[in-house]
Amino acid sequence: MKILFDAMGGDNAPEANIRGAVSAISEIDAEIILIGNEKILKEKIKEIYGKDSIEEINDRLKIINAEEEITMEDSPTKAIKTKKDSSMVVGFNMLKNCEGDVFLSAGNSGALLAGATLLVGRIKGIDRPALAAMLPAFESRFLLMDAGANTNCKTINILQFAQMASIYLKNTYKIENPKIGLLNNGTEETKGNELMKESYKLLKENSEAYGFNFYGNIEGREAFSGEVDAVVTDGFTGNIFLKTTEGVGKMVKSNLKKEASRSIFSKISLLPAMPIIKRFGKSMDYKEYGGALFLGVKKPVIKAHGSSDEKLFVYTLKQAVNFVNDKTVDNIIEKYKDIDLNKQVDVVTQNKN
Repeated sequence: MKILFDAMGGDNAPEANIRGAVSAISEIDAEIILIGNEKILKEKIKEIYGKDSIEEINDRLKIINAEEEITMEDSPTKAIKTKKDSSMVVGFNMLKNCEGDVFLSAGNSGALLAGATLLVGRIKGIDRPALAAMLPAFESRFLLMDAGANTNCKTINILQFAQMASIYLKNTYKIENPKIGLLNNGTEETKGNELMKESYKLLKENSEAYGFNFYGNIEGREAFSGEVDAVVTDGFTGNIFLKTTEGVGKMVKSNLKKEASRSIFSKISLLPAMPIIKRFGKSMDYKEYGGALFLGVKKPVIKAHGSSDEKLFVYTLKQAVNFVNDKTVDNIIEKYKDIDLNKQVDVVTQNKN
Protein backbone atom coordinates (compact mmCIF):
# COMPACT_ATOMS: atom_id res chain seq x y z
CA MET A 1 0.00 0.00 0.00
CA LYS A 2 1.17 3.52 -0.85
CA ILE A 3 0.02 6.57 1.10
CA LEU A 4 0.38 9.86 -0.80
CA PHE A 5 1.04 12.50 1.85
CA ASP A 6 0.94 16.26 1.15
CA ALA A 7 4.06 17.36 3.04
CA MET A 8 3.38 21.08 2.51
CA GLY A 9 -0.22 21.17 3.77
CA GLY A 10 -1.17 22.38 7.24
CA ASP A 11 -0.27 25.05 9.77
CA ASN A 12 2.79 23.15 11.02
CA ALA A 13 4.14 21.95 7.66
CA PRO A 14 6.54 20.55 6.76
CA GLU A 15 8.07 19.68 10.14
CA ALA A 16 4.95 18.11 11.69
CA ASN A 17 4.26 16.20 8.46
CA ILE A 18 7.78 14.77 8.36
CA ARG A 19 7.77 13.87 12.05
CA GLY A 20 4.34 12.27 11.71
CA ALA A 21 5.45 10.15 8.76
CA VAL A 22 8.64 9.03 10.52
CA SER A 23 6.74 8.14 13.72
CA ALA A 24 3.96 6.31 11.87
CA ILE A 25 6.05 4.25 9.46
CA SER A 26 7.05 1.68 12.08
CA GLU A 27 3.40 1.21 13.10
CA ILE A 28 1.81 0.68 9.69
CA ASP A 29 2.27 -1.77 6.83
CA ALA A 30 2.54 0.80 4.05
CA GLU A 31 4.88 3.04 2.10
CA ILE A 32 4.55 6.80 2.78
CA ILE A 33 5.32 9.13 -0.12
CA LEU A 34 5.88 12.70 1.03
CA ILE A 35 4.97 15.16 -1.73
CA GLY A 36 6.49 18.64 -1.59
CA ASN A 37 9.46 20.85 -2.32
CA GLU A 38 12.34 18.35 -2.18
CA LYS A 39 14.95 20.97 -1.26
CA ILE A 40 12.91 22.24 1.71
CA LEU A 41 12.05 18.73 2.87
CA LYS A 42 15.65 17.51 2.73
CA GLU A 43 16.87 20.55 4.65
CA LYS A 44 14.28 19.90 7.36
CA ILE A 45 15.16 16.18 7.51
CA LYS A 46 18.84 17.09 7.91
CA GLU A 47 17.94 19.58 10.66
CA ILE A 48 15.73 17.15 12.62
CA TYR A 49 17.40 13.78 12.07
CA GLY A 50 20.86 14.56 10.74
CA LYS A 51 20.20 12.47 7.62
CA ASP A 52 20.78 13.43 3.99
CA SER A 53 17.69 11.59 2.77
CA ILE A 54 14.49 10.26 4.30
CA GLU A 55 15.22 6.76 2.96
CA GLU A 56 18.12 6.60 5.45
CA ILE A 57 15.52 6.71 8.23
CA ASN A 58 13.29 4.04 6.66
CA ASP A 59 13.29 2.64 3.13
CA ARG A 60 9.48 2.80 3.07
CA LEU A 61 9.64 6.61 3.21
CA LYS A 62 10.01 8.46 -0.11
CA ILE A 63 9.88 12.03 -1.45
CA ILE A 64 8.26 13.20 -4.68
CA ASN A 65 9.23 16.72 -5.69
CA ALA A 66 6.49 19.35 -6.14
CA GLU A 67 7.75 22.92 -6.05
CA GLU A 68 4.49 24.86 -5.84
CA GLU A 69 2.24 25.17 -2.81
CA ILE A 70 -1.47 25.85 -2.43
CA THR A 71 -2.00 28.18 0.52
CA MET A 72 -5.07 28.75 2.68
CA GLU A 73 -5.55 32.12 0.95
CA ASP A 74 -5.67 30.67 -2.58
CA SER A 75 -8.93 30.46 -4.51
CA PRO A 76 -9.60 26.68 -4.44
CA THR A 77 -10.64 25.96 -8.03
CA LYS A 78 -8.20 28.47 -9.53
CA ALA A 79 -5.32 27.00 -7.51
CA ILE A 80 -6.11 23.44 -8.65
CA LYS A 81 -6.25 24.57 -12.29
CA THR A 82 -3.14 26.78 -12.29
CA LYS A 83 -0.74 25.34 -9.71
CA LYS A 84 0.01 22.13 -11.61
CA ASP A 85 3.25 21.49 -9.70
CA SER A 86 1.74 21.95 -6.24
CA SER A 87 1.94 19.13 -3.70
CA MET A 88 -1.84 18.79 -3.76
CA VAL A 89 -2.27 18.60 -7.55
CA VAL A 90 0.70 16.24 -7.93
CA GLY A 91 -0.79 14.03 -5.21
CA PHE A 92 -4.22 13.95 -6.81
CA ASN A 93 -2.78 13.09 -10.23
CA MET A 94 -0.74 10.27 -8.72
CA LEU A 95 -3.87 8.96 -6.99
CA LYS A 96 -5.86 9.18 -10.23
CA ASN A 97 -3.10 7.33 -12.12
CA CYS A 98 -3.01 4.53 -9.51
CA GLU A 99 0.46 5.52 -8.26
CA GLY A 100 -0.88 5.53 -4.71
CA ASP A 101 -3.83 4.08 -2.80
CA VAL A 102 -4.92 7.07 -0.71
CA PHE A 103 -4.18 10.81 -0.61
CA LEU A 104 -3.87 12.71 2.66
CA SER A 105 -3.60 16.48 3.12
CA ALA A 106 -4.01 19.05 5.90
CA GLY A 107 -4.12 21.86 3.36
CA ASN A 108 -6.82 24.16 1.96
CA SER A 109 -10.17 22.33 2.39
CA GLY A 110 -11.77 24.04 -0.59
CA ALA A 111 -8.86 23.13 -2.84
CA LEU A 112 -8.96 19.56 -1.56
CA LEU A 113 -12.64 19.31 -2.47
CA ALA A 114 -12.03 20.93 -5.87
CA GLY A 115 -9.08 18.64 -6.59
CA ALA A 116 -10.89 15.51 -5.46
CA THR A 117 -13.88 16.40 -7.64
CA LEU A 118 -12.09 17.76 -10.73
CA LEU A 119 -9.03 15.51 -10.85
CA VAL A 120 -10.09 12.26 -9.18
CA GLY A 121 -13.81 12.52 -9.98
CA ARG A 122 -17.08 11.93 -8.20
CA ILE A 123 -18.63 8.50 -7.85
CA LYS A 124 -21.38 8.10 -10.43
CA GLY A 125 -24.67 8.99 -8.76
CA ILE A 126 -23.15 11.31 -6.14
CA ASP A 127 -24.11 14.95 -6.58
CA ARG A 128 -21.53 16.30 -4.10
CA PRO A 129 -18.80 14.60 -2.05
CA ALA A 130 -18.71 15.48 1.65
CA LEU A 131 -16.40 15.41 4.65
CA ALA A 132 -17.16 12.71 7.20
CA ALA A 133 -15.59 13.25 10.64
CA MET A 134 -15.75 11.04 13.73
CA LEU A 135 -16.61 12.70 17.06
CA PRO A 136 -16.91 11.39 20.63
CA ALA A 137 -20.27 10.47 22.15
CA PHE A 138 -21.41 8.84 25.39
CA GLU A 139 -19.77 5.40 25.50
CA SER A 140 -19.42 5.55 21.72
CA ARG A 141 -18.75 7.90 18.80
CA PHE A 142 -20.73 9.32 15.91
CA LEU A 143 -20.10 10.40 12.33
CA LEU A 144 -20.64 14.05 11.36
CA MET A 145 -21.37 14.67 7.69
CA ASP A 146 -20.91 17.18 6.04
CA ALA A 147 -18.14 18.54 8.27
CA GLY A 148 -17.22 21.44 6.00
CA ALA A 149 -16.96 20.63 2.29
CA ASN A 150 -20.22 22.17 1.03
CA THR A 151 -21.34 25.45 2.58
CA ASN A 152 -24.47 25.57 0.42
CA CYS A 153 -26.49 22.38 0.08
CA LYS A 154 -29.67 21.11 -1.53
CA THR A 155 -31.97 18.47 -0.11
CA ILE A 156 -30.57 15.84 -2.49
CA ASN A 157 -27.14 16.44 -0.91
CA ILE A 158 -28.50 15.81 2.60
CA LEU A 159 -30.18 12.64 1.31
CA GLN A 160 -26.93 11.37 -0.18
CA PHE A 161 -24.94 12.30 2.95
CA ALA A 162 -27.30 10.04 4.90
CA GLN A 163 -26.85 7.24 2.36
CA MET A 164 -23.06 7.44 2.33
CA ALA A 165 -22.85 7.73 6.13
CA SER A 166 -24.93 4.58 6.49
CA ILE A 167 -22.82 2.64 3.97
CA TYR A 168 -19.59 3.76 5.66
CA LEU A 169 -20.74 2.84 9.19
CA LYS A 170 -22.02 -0.56 8.07
CA ASN A 171 -18.86 -1.31 6.11
CA THR A 172 -16.15 0.01 8.44
CA TYR A 173 -17.69 -0.07 11.93
CA LYS A 174 -19.94 -3.09 11.32
CA ILE A 175 -23.00 -1.28 12.68
CA GLU A 176 -25.87 -3.32 11.31
CA ASN A 177 -28.52 -0.61 11.09
CA PRO A 178 -26.92 2.77 11.91
CA LYS A 179 -29.29 5.50 13.07
CA ILE A 180 -28.99 8.72 11.08
CA GLY A 181 -30.06 12.00 12.70
CA LEU A 182 -30.66 15.36 11.00
CA LEU A 183 -29.01 18.22 12.92
CA ASN A 184 -31.65 20.82 13.72
CA ASN A 185 -32.72 23.41 16.31
CA GLY A 186 -35.49 21.16 17.59
CA THR A 187 -36.82 17.62 17.29
CA GLU A 188 -40.24 18.53 15.88
CA GLU A 189 -40.88 18.04 12.15
CA THR A 190 -41.76 21.72 11.76
CA LYS A 191 -38.43 23.00 13.16
CA GLY A 192 -35.59 24.52 11.16
CA ASN A 193 -35.08 26.62 8.05
CA GLU A 194 -36.51 25.62 4.67
CA LEU A 195 -33.56 23.36 3.84
CA MET A 196 -33.91 21.41 7.08
CA LYS A 197 -37.70 21.14 6.91
CA GLU A 198 -37.58 19.89 3.33
CA SER A 199 -34.68 17.56 4.14
CA TYR A 200 -36.56 16.10 7.11
CA LYS A 201 -39.55 15.26 4.90
CA LEU A 202 -37.33 13.81 2.17
CA LEU A 203 -35.33 11.61 4.54
CA LYS A 204 -38.41 10.41 6.40
CA GLU A 205 -40.29 9.45 3.24
CA ASN A 206 -37.37 7.84 1.37
CA SER A 207 -35.10 6.29 4.02
CA GLU A 208 -36.37 2.77 3.42
CA ALA A 209 -36.11 3.03 -0.37
CA TYR A 210 -32.55 4.34 -0.16
CA GLY A 211 -31.39 1.95 2.54
CA PHE A 212 -30.77 3.97 5.71
CA ASN A 213 -32.37 4.20 9.14
CA PHE A 214 -33.64 7.76 9.68
CA TYR A 215 -33.84 8.63 13.38
CA GLY A 216 -35.34 12.11 12.88
CA ASN A 217 -34.23 15.55 13.96
CA ILE A 218 -31.57 15.77 16.64
CA GLU A 219 -30.44 18.85 18.53
CA GLY A 220 -26.77 19.69 18.94
CA ARG A 221 -26.77 18.94 22.67
CA GLU A 222 -28.25 15.47 22.06
CA ALA A 223 -25.81 14.51 19.30
CA PHE A 224 -23.33 13.33 21.95
CA SER A 225 -25.83 11.15 23.81
CA GLY A 226 -25.03 8.00 21.86
CA GLU A 227 -28.58 7.86 20.49
CA VAL A 228 -27.49 8.21 16.86
CA ASP A 229 -24.58 6.80 14.88
CA ALA A 230 -24.39 9.68 12.39
CA VAL A 231 -25.50 13.30 12.19
CA VAL A 232 -26.07 14.86 8.77
CA THR A 233 -26.26 18.55 7.92
CA ASP A 234 -24.98 21.13 5.43
CA GLY A 235 -21.24 21.82 5.43
CA PHE A 236 -21.54 25.35 6.85
CA THR A 237 -23.46 24.21 9.93
CA GLY A 238 -21.39 21.05 10.22
CA ASN A 239 -18.06 22.88 10.21
CA ILE A 240 -19.19 25.27 12.94
CA PHE A 241 -20.48 22.31 14.96
CA LEU A 242 -17.17 20.45 14.47
CA LYS A 243 -14.98 23.37 15.52
CA THR A 244 -17.20 24.21 18.50
CA THR A 245 -16.90 20.59 19.66
CA GLU A 246 -13.11 20.73 19.34
CA GLY A 247 -13.04 24.01 21.26
CA VAL A 248 -15.13 22.61 24.11
CA GLY A 249 -12.84 19.57 24.29
CA LYS A 250 -9.75 21.80 24.54
CA MET A 251 -11.40 23.95 27.19
CA VAL A 252 -12.37 20.95 29.34
CA LYS A 253 -8.84 19.50 29.15
CA SER A 254 -7.27 22.87 29.97
CA ASN A 255 -9.55 23.40 32.97
CA LEU A 256 -8.81 19.91 34.29
CA LYS A 257 -5.05 20.53 34.04
CA LYS A 258 -5.38 23.93 35.71
CA GLU A 259 -7.41 22.56 38.61
CA ALA A 260 -5.06 19.61 39.04
CA SER A 261 -2.03 21.89 39.33
CA ARG A 262 -3.64 24.60 41.48
CA SER A 263 -1.89 23.41 44.64
CA ILE A 264 -0.06 20.45 46.14
CA PHE A 265 -3.29 19.47 47.92
CA SER A 266 -5.16 19.43 44.59
CA LYS A 267 -2.52 17.15 43.10
CA ILE A 268 -2.63 14.74 46.05
CA SER A 269 -6.44 14.64 46.21
CA LEU A 270 -6.70 13.97 42.50
CA LEU A 271 -4.15 11.15 42.42
CA PRO A 272 -6.71 8.31 42.89
CA ALA A 273 -8.84 9.76 40.08
CA MET A 274 -6.03 10.31 37.57
CA PRO A 275 -6.66 7.14 35.51
CA ILE A 276 -10.29 8.20 35.08
CA ILE A 277 -9.32 11.79 34.24
CA LYS A 278 -6.78 10.60 31.67
CA ARG A 279 -9.33 8.31 30.00
CA PHE A 280 -11.85 11.16 29.94
CA GLY A 281 -9.27 13.57 28.52
CA LYS A 282 -8.36 11.06 25.83
CA SER A 283 -12.02 10.61 24.83
CA MET A 284 -12.40 14.40 24.50
CA ASP A 285 -9.22 14.82 22.43
CA TYR A 286 -10.08 15.32 18.74
CA LYS A 287 -6.56 14.16 17.88
CA GLU A 288 -7.61 10.64 18.84
CA TYR A 289 -10.12 10.55 15.98
CA GLY A 290 -7.83 11.35 13.04
CA GLY A 291 -8.93 13.32 9.99
CA ALA A 292 -12.13 13.50 7.97
CA LEU A 293 -12.83 11.25 5.00
CA PHE A 294 -13.97 12.66 1.68
CA LEU A 295 -16.85 10.35 0.84
CA GLY A 296 -18.25 10.48 -2.66
CA VAL A 297 -15.04 10.52 -4.77
CA LYS A 298 -13.65 7.60 -6.76
CA LYS A 299 -10.50 7.13 -4.68
CA PRO A 300 -9.75 7.42 -0.94
CA VAL A 301 -9.01 11.02 0.12
CA ILE A 302 -8.54 12.23 3.71
CA LYS A 303 -8.57 15.78 5.05
CA ALA A 304 -6.36 16.10 8.12
CA HIS A 305 -6.88 18.95 10.60
CA GLY A 306 -5.17 22.14 9.47
CA SER A 307 -3.53 22.39 12.90
CA SER A 308 -2.27 18.79 12.83
CA ASP A 309 0.87 18.06 14.82
CA GLU A 310 3.04 14.94 14.79
CA LYS A 311 0.62 12.98 17.00
CA LEU A 312 -2.44 13.77 14.90
CA PHE A 313 -0.66 12.95 11.65
CA VAL A 314 0.26 9.55 13.10
CA TYR A 315 -3.41 8.83 13.89
CA THR A 316 -4.50 10.06 10.46
CA LEU A 317 -1.88 7.97 8.63
CA LYS A 318 -3.15 4.90 10.51
CA GLN A 319 -6.68 5.93 9.55
CA ALA A 320 -5.58 6.09 5.89
CA VAL A 321 -4.45 2.45 6.04
CA ASN A 322 -7.80 1.40 7.51
CA PHE A 323 -9.71 3.45 4.93
CA VAL A 324 -8.00 1.58 2.10
CA ASN A 325 -8.20 -1.85 3.73
CA ASP A 326 -11.91 -1.46 4.49
CA LYS A 327 -12.61 -0.76 0.80
CA THR A 328 -15.13 1.91 1.76
CA VAL A 329 -14.88 3.70 -1.58
CA ASP A 330 -15.37 0.46 -3.53
CA ASN A 331 -18.38 -0.30 -1.36
CA ILE A 332 -20.02 3.07 -2.04
CA ILE A 333 -19.32 2.71 -5.78
CA GLU A 334 -20.94 -0.73 -5.75
CA LYS A 335 -24.01 0.50 -3.83
CA TYR A 336 -24.48 3.43 -6.20
CA LYS A 337 -24.31 1.35 -9.38
CA ASP A 338 -28.05 0.70 -9.11
CA ILE A 339 -29.01 4.20 -7.95
CA ASP A 340 -30.33 6.55 -10.62
CA LEU A 341 -29.45 10.19 -9.89
CA ASN A 342 -32.37 11.33 -12.06
CA LYS A 343 -34.68 9.26 -9.89
CA GLN A 344 -33.32 11.03 -6.80
CA VAL A 345 -33.90 14.41 -8.46
CA ASP A 346 -37.49 13.34 -9.21
CA VAL A 347 -37.95 12.34 -5.58
CA VAL A 348 -36.71 15.74 -4.43
CA THR A 349 -39.00 17.55 -6.92
CA GLN A 350 -42.01 15.52 -5.80
CA ASN A 351 -41.15 16.25 -2.17
CA LYS A 352 -41.33 20.00 -2.83
CA ASN A 353 -44.73 19.80 -4.58
